Amino acid sequence: MGWIYLILAGLFELGFSSFLKLSEGLTKPYAILAFIGFGALSVWFLSQAMKTIPLGTAYAVWTGIGALGTVIIGVIIFKDPLSVGRLFFISLLVISLIGLKATSS
Repeated sequence: MGWIYLILAGLFELGFSSFLKLSEGLTKPYAILAFIGFGALSVWFLSQAMKTIPLGTAYAVWTGIGALGTVIIGVIIFKDPLSVGRLFFISLLVISLIGLKATSS
């Protein structure tokens, strides 16, 4: 169950970062409320995951899911640039996340 919580925490992290962008410098009330809500849910699910997953692994995977997903959302929704270099380092991140899962007890 810990890994399910961790994946949910990472997915809520995507909402957290996306609504931070949509808040336009914390000036849009609806986006600020969503930002706070997604952030709280993300941290809550992370805390639940840490009951069974080691701290370092849980935190690294949580931030990795958030970083990877945020890059994807940035490219698709916010039209962020995508280069060969960015693709290379995103690939390294995915490999690292898989490695952490594979070596976690």
